[in-house]
Amino acid sequence: MIKRKITARLPKSAVPIWLTFLFALVLASSTARPVPSKPVPTINVPVGEQVSVRYAKGFSIKYTGPYKIVSIISPFEKKVDTIRYVLVQRGTPPPKGFAASQVIEIPLRKLVAMSSMHVGLAAFLGAEDLIVGLANLKYVSSPKVLRRIETGKIQEVGRDQTINEEQLITMQPDLLMAMGSPTARMDRYRTLRDAGIPVLINSEWVETTPLGRAEWVKLMAALLNKEKLVNQKFSQVENEYKRLSALTQKVSYKPSIISGMNAKDAWFVPDGDSYMTRFFLDAGGSYPWVNRRATGSLPLNFEAVYPIALKADYWLNVGMMSVDSKESVLARDARYADFKAFKQGRMYSYSKRVNAQGANDFWESGALNPQLVLADLIKILHPELLPKHELVYYRQLK
Repeated sequence: MIKRKITARLPKSAVPIWLTFLFALVLASSTARPVPSKPVPTINVPVGEQVSVRYAKGFSIKYTGPYKIVSIISPFEKKVDTIRYVLVQRGTPPPKGFAASQVIEIPLRKLVAMSSMHVGLAAFLGAEDLIVGLANLKYVSSPKVLRRIETGKIQEVGRDQTINEEQLITMQPDLLMAMGSPTARMDRYRTLRDAGIPVLINSEWVETTPLGRAEWVKLMAALLNKEKLVNQKFSQVENEYKRLSALTQKVSYKPSIISGMNAKDAWFVPDGDSYMTRFFLDAGGSYPWVNRRATGSLPLNFEAVYPIALKADYWLNVGMMSVDSKESVLARDARYADFKAFKQGRMYSYSKRVNAQGANDFWESGALNPQLVLADLIKILHPELLPKHELVYYRQLK
């Protein structure tokens, strides 16, 4: 008998059904296991480390879950509009209700600063390395920033109507920090915003107190996630300023002060609600225009200032770089010799820290260290209160 090998064959239709069933089992087992997902970064700054804005009137910061909401109030001084920004940790989707131009990813990695004050903000927090662009490379005092300029790590981008938009778009900074001014408009930066470069308006210059002006460093800290550091450092500034201003509260003699100098047929004096007037009062001085309820500067002609200047005890903030002596003052106008402060040699300029390029550190680090500026002024007006203090930003004209 011949045995035949019998091979069982599956029906053709059964093969794909079996394979389909097996594939379904594998797929079900693989999808049943949870796939680890990459955690979304969040901010969630502890309540004890969140910044609290106590002196500045021009901005506010609100912490809400993974976001920081920044409001710039009246960014162009006389405009009442408020510009809002949402600060978003990299990798976190922005909340609804904000245009792309209002979203700023933090912490900043590359910053273009349009003012020496902005350099001071970064330097206060030890963050000079994030600056990649400046409006003008000439007016910088920070040694670290000057070294970055020398090595080509910082580019000049122009300012106001001369901003090099193509260059900025190529640089792709995380933020352009601009200056607010009465003549500025947000649509000036439309091209940059459309290119994905956020523009934040910094209007610290309209603050009415030295501490309010310096407090804008808390906004920079929020952009860098350095709230803990700024709270520690600003608290030291605040406490020292208060200690110094308390020294002058009971002085019986408050010398009168004039400020500035005539230039191009206008003498700009600090208005009554300006931060410079606050300096004068906290230093124990008296000021002729203190009752004017206005901020900024008041333009007057020489004849309006002259009768007041004749009797003023001190002449502060005299002139500019080219005015560095009593002789150079007289070269401007011989009538200055009539002033009491000129005759008695009580003339002071904030030009002690001007470097070879013409940058004045008074406007850079001085803006963030109002306690040092106040100490200088007290030393000038009431030297007996600070006998050991040596002038930091001010110097006497001789």
